[in-house]
Amino acid sequence: MGTAVTTEPEPRDTSSRKHGFSRRHLIASAAAAGGTGVVGAVAGFGAGRGGGAGRAEATPSRDLNGANGPVTEPFYAPHQAGVETPPQAHAHFLALRLKPGIKAADVTRWLRLLTADAAALTQGSGPLADSEPELAHEPARLTVTFGFGSGLVELAGEQSVPTWLAPLEKFPIDGLDPGRCTGDLLLQICGDDPLTLAHARRMLFKDSRNFAEVAWQRDGFRRSYGSQGEGQTQRNLFGQLDGTANPGPGSEDFARIIWGQGARQADPVFSARGQPPDDLGAHLPEWMRGGTTLVLRDIAMNLDTWDKADRPAREFATGRTLDTGAPLSGEDEFDVPDFDAVDKRGLTKISAASHVARARDGFGPETQIHRRTFNYGTGAGEEAGLMFASFQADIDRQFLPIQRRLAEVDLLNEWTTPIGSTVWAIPPGIKEGEYIGQSLFEG
Repeated sequence: MGTAVTTEPEPRDTSSRKHGFSRRHLIASAAAAGGTGVVGAVAGFGAGRGGGAGRAEATPSRDLNGANGPVTEPFYAPHQAGVETPPQAHAHFLALRLKPGIKAADVTRWLRLLTADAAALTQGSGPLADSEPELAHEPARLTVTFGFGSGLVELAGEQSVPTWLAPLEKFPIDGLDPGRCTGDLLLQICGDDPLTLAHARRMLFKDSRNFAEVAWQRDGFRRSYGSQGEGQTQRNLFGQLDGTANPGPGSEDFARIIWGQGARQADPVFSARGQPPDDLGAHLPEWMRGGTTLVLRDIAMNLDTWDKADRPAREFATGRTLDTGAPLSGEDEFDVPDFDAVDKRGLTKISAASHVARARDGFGPETQIHRRTFNYGTGAGEEAGLMFASFQADIDRQFLPIQRRLAEVDLLNEWTTPIGSTVWAIPPGIKEGEYIGQSLFEG
């Protein structure tokens, strides 16, 4: 597949890499794997956003000083917020497990309560039972996204549970903690201010105490708001740009890839990957129309061994440069990777075992996802990693082909291990007066 075994000399100064990784070490690994390589945690696999034209120079456009009032994201809309919403600086993932004996009528009461309080909090108001409503007055783009697990959906009737709403198949790269692979309701709470987010988490958990207990939870972060321009790709703890290939919000690509049906735009623009099919959401049950699916993977990142890899080895494993995020065959972050390009020595510039090649090369335009990722930890005496939230209309047609191939061989697997894995149904958005999940329990 074009992966070359080279006679490239070792770097002259190897003292700092005595127990580390060099590019030559990884080339040997790629060759031993037959040039094949998984869904990992790091590099993107599409062309650029909104047609691949690249990222315009961006500066923060939201009001940093509060002069224009609280900064809010809509709660009532055809789709839930927190999917197509530009990612905020902070996130809290809270998975809840239903208490024994909970019935459908109990769940609907719970969802009504959660919906009312989430709607208030995201718009800068304290819920009715909020003893510190002042903490809610600066919403800072707070969003609350609800995900349903099979146990909750089953209460509406076994026929309501789609076949894909189940644990993923076991992959050879997995080192899963069973405690991080469970849950009946997911609350993805995101915002630009950690105090606002912490208060929202507390209020929503208070709503849940009579109905559920915590299965697992994880805090995540990205760049703090104002530290870089809007629309720029974040970096993960490996220092890599993470999310280059995401479809552009509001685009026809996004509508088809994530919501499962086209937005019927008069003049749609598709990425260099081509035109995605318009039927990716055809398999979704009626109660999910306007919703999507979420695969949430908790990816542990070994920063200690990553520190021992030299820069050429890191870029060789990823298939992209660290500084600009450009594919090794190009110059700009949003350049389309050329997997046939060779250097002056006749060697392929992008290894067939690199992450970007394994996650993209040979796939059609339907095999794309929207990654909404958040870092956690520091690696300084604590675990560190990435909450990899993959949104797509069809897990079987979009996520799994990439994950299976990456699970065979991916040079980045040297430093990453999935330790948590859950699958969620993301219900559609609602109108004022409705509650999240109404289409399931009353549809």
